[in-house]
Amino acid sequence: MKKHVLLFLLCMTAIWGNAQENSPEDVKVGLVLSGGGAKGLAHIGALKVIEEAGVRIDYVGGTSMGAIIGALYASGYTANQLDSIFRVVDFSELIQDNVPRSARTFYEKKNSERYALTLPFDRFKISFPRALSKGQNIYNLLVKLLYHVNDVNDFNQLPTPFFCIATNVETGEPVMLDKGYLPEAILASGSFPSLFNPVEIGGEVLIDGGVVNNYPIDELKALGAQVVVGVDVQDALADRDELNSAADILLQISNYRTVNDMKKKSRQTDIYIKPDIKDFSVVSFDKGTQIITNGEKAAKKHVEELRELASRQSAAPPPVHIPPQDSVDIRGLTLEGNDKYSRAYIKGKLRFTTSGKVSFTKLDQGMANLSATNNFESIRYRFVENKEGEGNDMFMKLQENKRTMLLRFGLHYDALYKSAALINITKKQFLFDDDVLSLDLILGDNLRYNLDYFLDKGFYWSFGLRSSYNRFTTDVDVGFLEETGQPPVDGLNSIGAKVSDLTNQAYLQTVFKEEFSVGAGLEHKRLKIESETISQGDNRRAVFENSDFYSAYGFMKLDTYDNRYFPRKGLYFDGDFHFYYASSDYNNNFSEFSIAKAKMGFAAPLFRKVAFNLTTEGGFKMGNSDVETLGFLLGGYGNDLINNFTPFLGYDFVSFGGDSYVKATATVDYEFMRKNHLNFTANVANAGNGIFKDGEWVTAPTYTGYAVGYGLETFIGPIELKYSWSPERGKGLWFFNLGFWF
Repeated sequence: MKKHVLLFLLCMTAIWGNAQENSPEDVKVGLVLSGGGAKGLAHIGALKVIEEAGVRIDYVGGTSMGAIIGALYASGYTANQLDSIFRVVDFSELIQDNVPRSARTFYEKKNSERYALTLPFDRFKISFPRALSKGQNIYNLLVKLLYHVNDVNDFNQLPTPFFCIATNVETGEPVMLDKGYLPEAILASGSFPSLFNPVEIGGEVLIDGGVVNNYPIDELKALGAQVVVGVDVQDALADRDELNSAADILLQISNYRTVNDMKKKSRQTDIYIKPDIKDFSVVSFDKGTQIITNGEKAAKKHVEELRELASRQSAAPPPVHIPPQDSVDIRGLTLEGNDKYSRAYIKGKLRFTTSGKVSFTKLDQGMANLSATNNFESIRYRFVENKEGEGNDMFMKLQENKRTMLLRFGLHYDALYKSAALINITKKQFLFDDDVLSLDLILGDNLRYNLDYFLDKGFYWSFGLRSSYNRFTTDVDVGFLEETGQPPVDGLNSIGAKVSDLTNQAYLQTVFKEEFSVGAGLEHKRLKIESETISQGDNRRAVFENSDFYSAYGFMKLDTYDNRYFPRKGLYFDGDFHFYYASSDYNNNFSEFSIAKAKMGFAAPLFRKVAFNLTTEGGFKMGNSDVETLGFLLGGYGNDLINNFTPFLGYDFVSFGGDSYVKATATVDYEFMRKNHLNFTANVANAGNGIFKDGEWVTAPTYTGYAVGYGLETFIGPIELKYSWSPERGKGLWFFNLGFWF
């Protein structure tokens, strides 16, 4: 009898359990999230309310920003965790694919801080980039955030089954992505045309899914969703008063399909959440907090419906534990797509070992180094567990940039060179796969050029050729001329001096990381200094120098500044030694001599918006030569000055100098608004002939100067206005410059 009762109870338990499993009350809920760029941050606020109401999400489908938020949620992140993640992300850095300055080589630093506009110029035809961004920084972030599901290839095997929608750019057909590598799939779904490059997956070229299906409700129901909760952050059609530009009209046209589709799809959504996003655009990431809040407000209007839905579901599965992940164990590297660039070149740029743990910070730095070369259209990578079960193999798929010729432009104005327009032609792979040829032609008040050829061998010794022509005119104090050994000039306080310089160099260089460089080379310099203010014999103009100089030189550079013009942190060192062994000797005063100089600096934040920058520098001549024209000449304000011309605030250009000098400069910079700077600078110096021999370099400074200024960072470079003064001179000077220095 007891056996029969026990058997009966077991049967009833099994039947009850089976009934519970198939209970019609345990409804399957699907979540659909639309695209909308920054407006998609409202999904996070809505998810907070959905979670608090106790609704269990069984399927997630999304497009564009909805795909990104949806994938992270489906992988196990809670709404609060997503809120924390997206509040600290700098979207402007992500979207613009900005790479840290430390990721650029010295050659690449110069390019990024010299040109305002770069356009493809293959076959001497101007074209335009495919998009503003390659999406590399976003991809790096997604790889890190989704590393805990790195081995999931079928998105149905995620903690919550997931899919997203992309568009085949060649056919215009929607593509449902529910398999593959999750970071790559959601990057494709969010590749907004003109903002991000298309993504190639499985032979298809994909862009933002919002072009054809911005709210994939039908696909969600096909998975088995019985009840659909939808969050819609799409724009409504604008009225005539809001259509004020060509961009507004193009966006309106692209919205026709999605707006019309939503009339039907909104009725098919059981709980339709529509946040108030009319005051935001697809790039309003700076207003992310308000957008999230608006998503939360909209969802709270449906909180009773959500609670009722939750009551019809069985208990939710346990939360997913996402372990903190700050590194990845890499045991091997496989490359695909590197036809022009060698494995050694790529590994040299990555700068991390493939035989042990690599931090995600170092991984991001390596990807930034590779991306900064602009030699690759896309850099995609993933980690696969090693066959031996120890660590991961890293598989990297590269798409090389087929556009190897570039046309670049720049604009500049300053008090010394006056107005200037820069036109540059750059040809990569000119003779070899790893080389680049660049020609700057500078038109304006002073004609100049720079020709550079560089064969980049990374860790190995690289080879470079450089030729440049530079000229300018400036007033020189007559008293200073007499101090440098020139004959006296009666009746004049200053004369106009015209300086022209032709320099040709051949050099070898090697780098450590991207920030430290050493090298050596040979140099030819033709220097001419003349004046039309005074005459010399029967000539119309006086000529002070007209010689060819030949030298061997060495250099050492370190640059970890985060910003060339307004550094907040980092170190700087630039050391140079020239041995002049021959000259055409126009003034009959040449004998072998050397010039050594160095500049050191460091920058550090004092407060959140205040930074301090201190630099010290000095130089001296060794040897008995009477050549004065390559001495140190101080005064004025500027960068990229030739030879041994050195800026000094409080004095005009070429106000004092000698065969040796020491100088210190301190600047306090206050960034009171983004990219807007107020600063105060003080500089002091001693200069003259033989100041290191007689000990004058350690005495109280002879020359002092101060400046207050305003600076604005723009896409054409800094715009600066400075008022400077010196107690010794008793009067002030204004300095104004516009654009990158060149």
